[in-house]
Order: sequence, then structure tokens, then C-alpha cells
Amino acid sequence: MKKITQIGRLAFRVEGMWWTVYFAAPDTMDGAVEIARIAMGAVQNEERKRAFMELMKDALDEFIEEKTGERPSHWGETRAPESERSGRA
Repeated sequence: MKKITQIGRLAFRVEGMWWTVYFAAPDTMDGAVEIARIAMGAVQNEERKRAFMELMKDALDEFIEEKTGERPSHWGETRAPESERSGRA
């Protein structure tokens, strides 16, 4: 059985009128790279919100596969630690 190694995570944060997506290290936002943003009004609908999240996961999967030759096989969802939360994040 192959061990799962976490190389990073997607962090979705509400920043004013935007929902901003970062690729971050597993345990910190230090050095996180913004990869996308969408107006909050566009993701008020739960179905669209989920579709945007899936699009971001898919895009990152593709990028990782391109760089490593292996497509990530597992995505978990967890709430951001208290130390990373701000506003509605």
C-alpha cells in the first residue's frame, strides 16, 4: 500500500468581496501562492461554490501530474486552523 504524502493544500479564503484560492504548505500560509479568485456573489449558490472548488482541485491535480508524473488521488476537507482564520475565512 502506498503512503499518502501531503505536499500542499488548497486554502479558500474570503477576502472582502472575493473568495481567494491559495496553494499553501500543509501546515502554514507562509509563502502561499494565490492561484485564483472569484467574486463572492458568484459562489453564493452552493452548487456553483462546489463546482468552483472542484475546478480548483482539478486544475491543481493536473499541474501536479504534469510536474511529478503522478496525479494526486486524495483530497480531504478540513477547516482552517483558528490561527489562519480572518473575517469570514
